[in-house]
Amino acid sequence: MSLPHIETTMMITSGYYYLAIFSTIIFTIKLILFTLTGGDGTEVSADFNTEVETDLSFHFLSIQSILAFFMGFGWMGYAGMHHFNFSKLLTFGVALVTGIAFLIGTAYLMFGVSKLEKTVTKDYTKALNQTGKAYTDFTPKGQGQVEIEINEQLSIEEAVNNTEEEIKAFDRVKVVNVDNDVLYIEKV
Repeated sequence: MSLPHIETTMMITSGYYYLAIFSTIIFTIKLILFTLTGGDGTEVSADFNTEVETDLSFHFLSIQSILAFFMGFGWMGYAGMHHFNFSKLLTFGVALVTGIAFLIGTAYLMFGVSKLEKTVTKDYTKALNQTGKAYTDFTPKGQGQVEIEINEQLSIEEAVNNTEEEIKAFDRVKVVNVDNDVLYIEKV
């Protein structure tokens, strides 16, 4: 092997190596941020329902999947040149296929994660004639909170005392009217 050939091989190997290191660091940082924040400004909520709405605007070429491509491409390119002693062309081909596999795998996983996101919609009319308990004290015709089951889910909801009597916390109550998603209750 001639000296220029060795220098060229070393430069290509270094290029793969630095690409792999850089993309792995950025990929890891993005993954940690995604895990801690839940992604693109989404919030995690404890309210769940059986109705599921998923966002179909999934982008195959997201930043995360592109970083995964460069990560797989860089590490396989480095391994092909440094450890397996592949030719430059074979290394490039294997690195390209590996990068595409990483891209597709990451895109598939991110798509799966996006399908887990739920939007909760409550049908407050289903609370009509349901019994629950006062969560807070209610003055006559006053507002407070009740613990009641809506759509087979126990939740704390805002309510209005529909009577002239005081309702204490933990008293049994019944929903007698629902108007504009506001529950009107009476003591049982």
